[in-house]
Amino acid sequence: MNINYEAIKAHYAGSDVGNLAAMMAPITEKTAWTEMAGFPYAGTYVGPDAIISGVFKRIGEEWEGYSFTLERLVDGGTTIVGLGNYSGVYRKTGKTMAARVVHVWDMADGKAVRFEQFTDTKLVAAATV
Repeated sequence: MNINYEAIKAHYAGSDVGNLAAMMAPITEKTAWTEMAGFPYAGTYVGPDAIISGVFKRIGEEWEGYSFTLERLVDGGTTIVGLGNYSGVYRKTGKTMAARVVHVWDMADGKAVRFEQFTDTKLVAAATV
């Protein structure tokens, strides 16, 4: 059993049920979380407070039914890759969004060192205008 894989598997299980504490379990004060350039929350956030306020809080406020559906979780030892889809409705415009996404996690002893998101930012941004 890979502790890194299990930590990210638990993160996504928490996401599925809206359990923020479970989602943040592998995040440390030094975790660098990067949302792709062109994404509405683009940038790098460091630590749980910055990640929650810069990403998750904003998603919750601005989107209805925003979700990430995990299709595949790849165990690369210290690198874990999640492949799936984003979907949701942007509250201000009422427009729906669906976009393919890849999450790359660099891990050490079950904790996230780095997270990086790759997605079609144009599909996401189109819902916001």
